[in-house]
Amino acid sequence: MADSVNTSIPQLAPHVSAWAPLREPLFRSLWLAAVISYTGRWMQNVGAGWLMTQLTMSPFMVSMVQAAMTLPVFLVTLPAGALADMVDRRRFLLVTQSWMIGAAALLGIFTLAGWATPWVLLAFTFLFGLGAVVNDPAWQCVVPEVVCPENHAPAVALNSAGFNLARAVGPALGGIAAATNSGIAFLINAASLFGVIVFLFRWKRPSLEQVNTERVLDSMRAGFRYARSTPIVHCVLVRTGAFSIAASSLLALLPLIARTSCEYGATGYGLLLGSFGMGALAGAAALPRMRNQFSVDRVVAAAVILFALMTFAAGQVHVFNWLLVVLFLCGVAWIAILACLNVAAQTMAPPWMRARSLSMYLLVLQGGMAIGSAVWGALATKIGVPRTMLCSAITLMLGLVTVRHYPLTAKELELAPVVVRD
Repeated sequence: MADSVNTSIPQLAPHVSAWAPLREPLFRSLWLAAVISYTGRWMQNVGAGWLMTQLTMSPFMVSMVQAAMTLPVFLVTLPAGALADMVDRRRFLLVTQSWMIGAAALLGIFTLAGWATPWVLLAFTFLFGLGAVVNDPAWQCVVPEVVCPENHAPAVALNSAGFNLARAVGPALGGIAAATNSGIAFLINAASLFGVIVFLFRWKRPSLEQVNTERVLDSMRAGFRYARSTPIVHCVLVRTGAFSIAASSLLALLPLIARTSCEYGATGYGLLLGSFGMGALAGAAALPRMRNQFSVDRVVAAAVILFALMTFAAGQVHVFNWLLVVLFLCGVAWIAILACLNVAAQTMAPPWMRARSLSMYLLVLQGGMAIGSAVWGALATKIGVPRTMLCSAITLMLGLVTVRHYPLTAKELELAPVVVRD
């Protein structure tokens, strides 16, 4: 076992094409299956958010859709990370993907049958989120195992491009489906996961590591000991928590903003999220150039300021075309911030500790989103959405103090975009 952590990102050698990983059949099938499943996930997100606005206009209940999706992170992400380091990840992922298919399919059936209530929607959203949270630590460890070492860096970049492509396309498709019936979006999401199941059945995973015979609790304790003794872990977790709690208001309250600010219904909501995704794509493309001109912390600080300003604007702007611009700029800032955090999270631990360290990162990221969504939703119920977005923007600005005390800057750290789940 390594005694220290290399915080650098795999360098893309000059002779390696950015498209080289797609020449490897295993990665190519993984990438295609992942893009389809990401698209289905975004369609479900749009369908769930819009369905809740049809069932109730309570800001708290609308914000609880996002909270229900991420709440399971508090219950299972750390044991899931420990298990992913202990068991056959292929079989583990088959179970989690099947769970998500069942939850999405049942929610679709209930919605089409007219049995959906706010609490039924939250219950099945929670169940789907439970599967997703258990799935994530193992899933994020798959890419290094399906490409050769020299293709690792471009594979990470391609995975990111696929996720952000789905982020741009999925919401628009979800909005079209939800305009008819949100149950259609849920069933499409269930169907989209079958591609991942097919990939996992075809993947003949070699025995890359010695079998871990630790008990789950012992494995988790080892992860905590590692986190306590590693400064880069402290920096990543503190910075992630400060951002995720403050920034969660935008996505939590966007269904209400869309319903009250545009005349396009569910399609308009999907287009707003699609504009957010297009901004994320643009931000990912700009990151390499930004890397050459500014430090990591300077880029993050500028992106936080931009996100704070656009969060405030989202609560004030009531013209649909301007809201599209606001969401686009939010997407640019979002990916700039989370790319830095996620790169550090994926490289802050050696392979034998990677799933456990990622589970801690996901706990803070998604847990912060869950807590923040509930808090901002409750606050919006009392003082309204525009004032709540102002409070969120102020909190984002106050969070900049973590840049000085918990720097991400490292000599080797690069701003290579990576897959970010939210």
